[in-house]
Amino acid sequence: MWVFGYGSLVWKVDFPFEYKMIGCIKGFSRRFWQSSEDHRGIPGKPGRVVTLVESSNPKEEVWGVAYKISEANAESVREHLDFRESGGYRTVHITFHPADTSIMPFPLEIYVGTPCNPFYAGPAPLSEIAQQIHESVGPSGPNDEYLFRLADAMRAIAPGVYDQHLFELEQEVRKLKSLSNSNCAHTL
Repeated sequence: MWVFGYGSLVWKVDFPFEYKMIGCIKGFSRRFWQSSEDHRGIPGKPGRVVTLVESSNPKEEVWGVAYKISEANAESVREHLDFRESGGYRTVHITFHPADTSIMPFPLEIYVGTPCNPFYAGPAPLSEIAQQIHESVGPSGPNDEYLFRLADAMRAIAPGVYDQHLFELEQEVRKLKSLSNSNCAHTL
């Protein structure tokens, strides 16, 4: 069993795996279009986390990490991921393209929050998404921590790959955080 991580699974792996491989899937875009009331927000004040949306460009790439799960752990890892990704995600089979081009592309599973799920937030102006992320906190921590850790992880595993939505959103949230911190300093 192979699973592809493109969000928190890039930097927060909480299941046993045999090995991991950096690479990409094609024909999708990573977007902060999925609401999170269970991890990075709360009911009534959801955060935003990533999902994948089909791209009009079949060559568009989403970089991440593929994890090889042993046959002995496959059932328990699937149950764990089904629970972890229960907020509107479903599994999809897709071709993974390893960064190491000596390895042939192969099929694996990904969890995708589709537009028909109840937690799909959909597109919005970047400034609105940034504000929502900046203000949201859930049981797994601040929503901005999720964004920052993902951006840092992507720069580490895929240097030279520019994920426009991710990195522009990171800049917007860092500006909001900086403004917030400077406003707090002036009120002291």
